[in-house]
Amino acid sequence: MNSLGEKIREIRETQHLLLRQVAAYLEIDTALISKIERGERRLTREQVVKVAKYYKVSDEELLTLWLCDKVLDTVSNDPYALKGLKRAVNTIKN
Repeated sequence: MNSLGEKIREIRETQHLLLRQVAAYLEIDTALISKIERGERRLTREQVVKVAKYYKVSDEELLTLWLCDKVLDTVSNDPYALKGLKRAVNTIKN
């Protein structure tokens, strides 16, 4: 599964956009958007929505990847991650 950073790089390259164009739209440094694409930094939720608008793609897909990355950042190295996530899913369903 692609992380958000990989996905926004893929979209940017498909649309033949430069890092500096995306950075200017988001009003952030070019180096920062590069780090975001490499998974070294994270966008805020508002920035994800803004990126989706700029790329003219569904914000649902990008926000889903954003949430996934956020969860993985928090639990991926925890030995009880899977049990905790299963419980969280059941709680959300109910």
